[in-house]
Amino acid sequence: MPKIVRWLGAHAGFPARRLPAKAETLICVATLAANVEAEEQQRFALQRRDPAQTSALRAHGLRRSQVHFKCDNSAKV
Repeated sequence: MPKIVRWLGAHAGFPARRLPAKAETLICVATLAANVEAEEQQRFALQRRDPAQTSALRAHGLRRSQVHFKCDNSAKV
């Protein structure tokens, strides 16, 4: 709530001047929606990859692509 009051004070001249009731309500609803969205993004934030692991996986894939491996499943042991 203090963020809304600060924003209104900086951009709308609050409390000396007031916006129409519908405009104030719209600003409050937009702020609540932004807060909910920020919480959702924070909850489901993906962890960043480790650069060393990413490099190792890339090198592993490159080595595998350079090797022509044939698997023969016809030999039963």
